[in-house]
Amino acid sequence: MTLARLLPHAAERFPDRAALAFEGERVSYAELDRLAEAATPEARVLPLPLPNTPESVARFHGALRHGAVVVPLNPLLSEREIEQRRRPFEPAPGTAVVLYTSGTTGEPKRVELSHELLRRNAEYLARNALALTEEDVLFGSAPLAHVFGMTACMNASIAAGATLALVHRFEPRAALETIERERVTVFMGVPAMLAGLLAASADTGRTPRLRLAHCGGAPLPLETLRAFEERFGCTVLEGYGMTEAGGAVATNHTGRPRKPGSVGQAAAGNELRIAADGEVLAHVEGRWLATGDVGRLDDDGYLFLLDRKKDVILRGGYTVYPREVEEALVAHPAVREAVVVGVPHPTLGEEVAALVVAEGCASHELKAFVRKRVAAYKYPRVVAIVDDLPRGPSGKILRRGIDRDALASLLPGNDDPLGAR
Repeated sequence: MTLARLLPHAAERFPDRAALAFEGERVSYAELDRLAEAATPEARVLPLPLPNTPESVARFHGALRHGAVVVPLNPLLSEREIEQRRRPFEPAPGTAVVLYTSGTTGEPKRVELSHELLRRNAEYLARNALALTEEDVLFGSAPLAHVFGMTACMNASIAAGATLALVHRFEPRAALETIERERVTVFMGVPAMLAGLLAASADTGRTPRLRLAHCGGAPLPLETLRAFEERFGCTVLEGYGMTEAGGAVATNHTGRPRKPGSVGQAAAGNELRIAADGEVLAHVEGRWLATGDVGRLDDDGYLFLLDRKKDVILRGGYTVYPREVEEALVAHPAVREAVVVGVPHPTLGEEVAALVVAEGCASHELKAFVRKRVAAYKYPRVVAIVDDLPRGPSGKILRRGIDRDALASLLPGNDDPLGAR
């Protein structure tokens, strides 16, 4: 069955149930199906702006129904980025959606995703991983033009006959209001959103109860996971996905044991293995994909991510995984978020530096705090406290947006006496 049948099938089963909640209004499955039927695409390969609105959901599924291939466009893209995605091409047979990822040369890389892959991923998340039902209400602020918002939020919700509470963009206090007003049961988001909700809840005293939170798109600090579960009374299931897989590569599952620090087991018929250099490989639709992530698999098939392959810091011959240092920083009660990068160093090659969103503490305190928790060569010699971290449209931290030369200029004139130890 194609992805185009996902919405009509839900409308047949649950015509009067709310498919979408948006700005206080509800759209039933029957109405959404009618809107999709009326949304005739203007081209066979359709570049489609997808703000988080009911109209976007209808146009997306309407285009698929009428045989078009959808090229989702995030409203935050620049004119140049939109132009790159409008260049003509001939998609492979069976293609439903074309997404673009960051290319190594600066040009976006085109990824063609089949009907079968996208439908299988959405149904797997809905049924096998999250155990969604028609009684669930999902929080949906992840961009619909991104694979997480498209597959894990919009299409998984439709596959279950659940309600998707759409919001234009994530703002923590407004999100708490939406969760309370729409009686959200499942929060879908990235780690920064979980951290933002925790802070907003602490400020306002609002603690709506959730059944589940599904988190992906970036590493989730264990401290954030534990604090979120305690405050909102829910289970947090961390997952791991990539555009080329059409959504989840691995995820933790409802009803299965979780292991601290793991993003779970292979999802949606995928297979996982670790290459000789530590890179995670995923078998998707008959081919092995190099993920660009370094990780390990335990005997039960649980995947533990160590870091992005390209983000590993080589300091004086020692390997430093930024995620480990970030976990140590976020363990400090004053720290909300942290990102660790390597910066140029004349003798060591790279030095460890950190950008931290924190209140009520000084950088030297954080350096001392982390130094007690990691090896001497790992702790950050530079800690810059900032108001926010650079992010892309999906909420991911943009490491390439960090000025590493500026951070390097903050290094002490004399290197730490510990050197590369």
